[in-house]
Parts: sequence; C-alpha cells; structure tokens
Amino acid sequence: MKMIIAAGGTGGHIYPALAIIKKFQECDKNFEVLYIGTHNRMENKIVPSYNIPYRAIKIYGLSKNVFKDVHNVSLLIKAYHECVKIIRDFKPDIVVGVGGYVTLPVIMGAKKEKVKCVIHEQNSIPGKTNKFLSQGVNAVFTSFQDSSKYFAENVKCIYTGNPSSSNVNNLKPIKKESLGLSKDKKLVLVTSGSLGSSALNAKLKEFLELSGKEDYEVLFITGNSNYEEFKQNKFAKNIKILPYLDNLAALFKSCDLIISRAGAGTIFEILSSKCPSILIPSPNVANNHQYYNAKDLKDRNLAIMILENDLDSQKLYKKVKSLLSNDQEYQELVHNLKKEKLIDASEKIYEEIKEIVNNV
Repeated sequence: MKMIIAAGGTGGHIYPALAIIKKFQECDKNFEVLYIGTHNRMENKIVPSYNIPYRAIKIYGLSKNVFKDVHNVSLLIKAYHECVKIIRDFKPDIVVGVGGYVTLPVIMGAKKEKVKCVIHEQNSIPGKTNKFLSQGVNAVFTSFQDSSKYFAENVKCIYTGNPSSSNVNNLKPIKKESLGLSKDKKLVLVTSGSLGSSALNAKLKEFLELSGKEDYEVLFITGNSNYEEFKQNKFAKNIKILPYLDNLAALFKSCDLIISRAGAGTIFEILSSKCPSILIPSPNVANNHQYYNAKDLKDRNLAIMILENDLDSQKLYKKVKSLLSNDQEYQELVHNLKKEKLIDASEKIYEEIKEIVNNV
C-alpha cells in the first residue's frame, strides 16, 4: 500500500501519525509512505529522524492580522497546487490527515485527484478545519466516542481511539536514574505540552519552590522557548528542569503523578500509562477543546481537572502532597485507570484503512 500522511504543528498531531505509520510498517512489507508537513514546525525535524520520507510545504495558519492573512491565503493556494502535484507523482492508494493546518491543502488535493482519503480527529470537539474537510472523505476516525455528533449526518464516523495510546503500550519505561532522578523517591512530572506554555509555567514557579522542601521529586518540562528563563532559578535538589524530553510518554509509566495540559495525545498517553494526573486545560485553543478533553476524564473519575484561572500554587502544592500520601482520592484514580480499557487505535485504523483501500 502507498500512503500520504499529513500532520503537523504539535506532538498531539505528529505522534499519532507516527504511530499509524509504524503499524503499517509492521503489517505490510510493501508499505510505502510519504509524510507531508510544514517547513518550520516540529515535524520538520522529528519525522526525518525516523527515516520517513518527508516533503515540507510552506504554509501558515490564520493570524487575525489582515495583511498577514492575505499572504497566508496566497501560500495556502500555492500549497494546494503543490500537494496536487505531489499526489499525482506519488500515486497513493490513500491520503490520511492527522491534524494541523497542513492537512487542509493535502486533503483538498486528494479530493481534487479523487484519491481515497480519511482524517483523524484527536479532540473531543472537532475543529473547523476537520469539520470542513469531513465532507467528501471516506471516513472520519475519532478519538472520543461522542465526537461523531459534531459532524454532519452524512459523514461516516468511526470510533478508533487515539494512536498515542498504542505508542505507550509498546514503549519500555524510562528509568528515572537515567535522568539523574532517584529510583526510590516518588516522581511528579510537570509538562505544559510539546510547545510549552508561558502562562502556565509562570503559575507553576511557586509550586516548584514549595515542593523543594518535600521528599518527592519533580521533573519540570518547560518547553524549549521557556527553558532559558527557568534554568536561571536556583531550585532545590529535588527539582529538575528540562526543556524537552523526546519520548516523554515512556516516562509516564515511571511517574506517580502527572501535571499536564489536556491535549488529546497527552490524555491518551496518560490513560494508557495508568498514571493519575492533574489536568490544566489550555484556555487558548480552538473550541476550548482541551477543557472538554479534560472534562471527559474528570466526569469518569479518571483525572483531576483544575482550570487555569483557578490555579493557585499553594492549593496545587497541598493537593499534590495529599495525593502522594496515597489518600482515598489517589486510590480511586488508580483503581479507575486500571479498569479503563482502551482500543488498540493503531490496529483499528490499520484495519479500517485496509478495508477502504480494498473496497473498489
């Protein structure tokens, strides 16, 4: 099978795409893939490191600046024509969109060339791009069971789960000692998403200072753009600061508690790792989808949710101390997480795509 796959912008789009590719590589010895991403975002470095053929296109999302957006629309039109040519040259059996604005010209190009195409929606609430693209695709794969209600009735939606969970199942846990941490102390991992968050990081600084007097350890992943600011602080020895950690999900299995944003990829990695978490959804995302992602887990007592506006360092510190004492709330989270059964999303997507391609 020959596949073009497009995804970009954040790890929440890129790593599910990589999980899909990995499944096809394992199951189909004749599998050929071409990954289309942007020229200047994370995927431009991550994807080639996996020895996956990569084509970069120049494209930007809309910015609310009229003058910039006139230029960005012209780049979108150019990218569309470029994608049409790529599709004609590569002759894929199927085109797969896994999120990010780069998927727009790719899926539109596939429709133009009458190539079978599918999209995967990571979040509980689909974005405008995927709602628009859903018309005319062969199927929309959803991470959440209830997401289908947000698409038009004529759109074929298939609940597959999120391939990020499949990634975690196949990962060996990262040993804490390899990061300079103690194997005997409890570990709190704090991450604000693959791109980091200045707003969240600022609120967590006091939490790190308060935690400096405790026996547990904290590993704080700042995001590359915030690292220089944080590394200048003299935190206690039990606080470790890193800008980024590749394969972060492999560390989830070694943690006792995770404090995180609520991007879909991260949520499904947490669910797969069975580690209790405190989710702080970003309020600055389309359709407020991180809130609904986190609320889904909170309502099922699989995670704790704190809104960014309600985040208080002192209260967070007390909550973490309470949970790490293995209180009843922590025990209930562990119990519910262990009971939670996840679909093997990569396997499900592989089977569905195979059926679509073979259905003439």
